[in-house]
Amino acid sequence: MWLIVNAGSSSLKLKVFDGEREVAKAFVAEIGPDGHRAAMRDGLAQAGVPLHRLTAAAHRVVHGGASLTATCRVTPEVLHQIEACVPLAPLHNPGNLVGIQSVAALAPDLPQYASFDTAFHATNPEVATTYALPPAERALGLRRYGFHGISFAALVRILRQRGPFPERLLACHLGNGCSLAAIVNGHSVATTMGYSPLDGLTMGTRTGAIDGNAVLRLAALHGVEAAGRILNRQSGLLGLGGASDMRALHAAGTPEARFALDHFAYWALRHAGSMVAAMGGLDAVVFTGGIGENDAWMRKEILSGLGYLGVSPDLSANARNETVLHSPTSRVVILVVPADEERQIALEAQGLMAGEGV
Repeated sequence: MWLIVNAGSSSLKLKVFDGEREVAKAFVAEIGPDGHRAAMRDGLAQAGVPLHRLTAAAHRVVHGGASLTATCRVTPEVLHQIEACVPLAPLHNPGNLVGIQSVAALAPDLPQYASFDTAFHATNPEVATTYALPPAERALGLRRYGFHGISFAALVRILRQRGPFPERLLACHLGNGCSLAAIVNGHSVATTMGYSPLDGLTMGTRTGAIDGNAVLRLAALHGVEAAGRILNRQSGLLGLGGASDMRALHAAGTPEARFALDHFAYWALRHAGSMVAAMGGLDAVVFTGGIGENDAWMRKEILSGLGYLGVSPDLSANARNETVLHSPTSRVVILVVPADEERQIALEAQGLMAGEGV
């Protein structure tokens, strides 16, 4: 059996797979400093899986930088590279590292693997990933990376299993964090997130795209650390409408909540146009993530704005949260695919272990 670990700074999500089948899961929240090892032990107990029954563990790591572009076996060198990416993802990679270290402390001989949210976008062309900065600054790793790659890879796998794959796919991962990806023949060619998960769409607590000089102004007024908190944790839907959860905004009925919803839809459409331009057209739109899978109103708003591209939704099917949403006259396929990141991590790591002959 395979243990799949998604470790944050103060929480731990575990799932256990037997091949492709999920057999157990656990969640531990409010983990204090230096508490991850105990949390890992508690999570395994909650899942009812003794360590000796595990074949291996595989971890979600948010940032792999420019060098870690595929699922890999965890080695001391890989750990060093993940640690080197901490300045690129200070809110995520430290927790990911602690998750790996916690498993190693409990089961030193258990093989471990890592999958990277940035890896799927390694196929983006250089012109898409390069910021127009001087060479010395670019050499510091300042470039676009893109995120949610494990979710997008799972989406591609699921669609390929169903039949012919759409040539030009607009993939919409909409949750508390949100990004779009332009996927051509199964490969990412552009995405809305950049150097960090802050860029792109309006999100639950993140601003999305914002002028660099506005960031500098916030830093000058409040200091760099406080500016970071404002941009990442106090903005987005929360900053506009008073709540980071779409359901709360729909229920609130206030002008501020309605504006936050409209803002989200508007900027999703603005960025969708950019993704379609990167692909040179559109054959399919696919939604995934908590909002993408469950918010019929938001899907309707986004799809209605894509009508000029031949997108014609079946509004009744959309209101019923069905998985196929295009009308018979639509020139573009519209689908909902449930997020399947943990199974994707398991399958990639299992394939790698099989190739190693372990």
